[in-house]
Amino acid sequence: MLSPRTLERAAALLALLRQRRLTVATAESCTGGLIAAALTAVPGSSDTVLAGFVTYSNDAKAAMLGVDPALIAAEGAVSEAVARAMAAGALSRSGADLAVSVTGIAGPGGATPTKPVGLVHLAIAERGGTTYAEHHIFPGDRAEVRAASVEAAFDLLAQVAEDTR
Repeated sequence: MLSPRTLERAAALLALLRQRRLTVATAESCTGGLIAAALTAVPGSSDTVLAGFVTYSNDAKAAMLGVDPALIAAEGAVSEAVARAMAAGALSRSGADLAVSVTGIAGPGGATPTKPVGLVHLAIAERGGTTYAEHHIFPGDRAEVRAASVEAAFDLLAQVAEDTR
């Protein structure tokens, strides 16, 4: 369930994107489509949200977004390089102005000594421009990590949108 705060933030982000005349696509792994769900819960979002890719498996990342399986093998699905490739793939396949991606370990399992539960990589690819990336280690359980990932994606999207055009 999306919180009222998340829906308010989604509406504010969509307003900013509209003001900047920007469209967006999402490429999501650990959030399982929560970013797209929050954005499209806002009436009228179809003028701004062009596509959402839920690429939970490595095969889906390769097939739907064009992420090189060799990159996934070398860096791991939860990495900055894969987050950047996911964003680039969503951008090229959607025709959007911006694409946000998220890949991480929401838990409770899946952690390694170098990749703990709560590690999330986000990236935004900008049409004709730069790709931005950041990572976080969010505390909490699976639901809290996923919710924090949505909030971080909104923050990064708003920051990039403010600086675009």
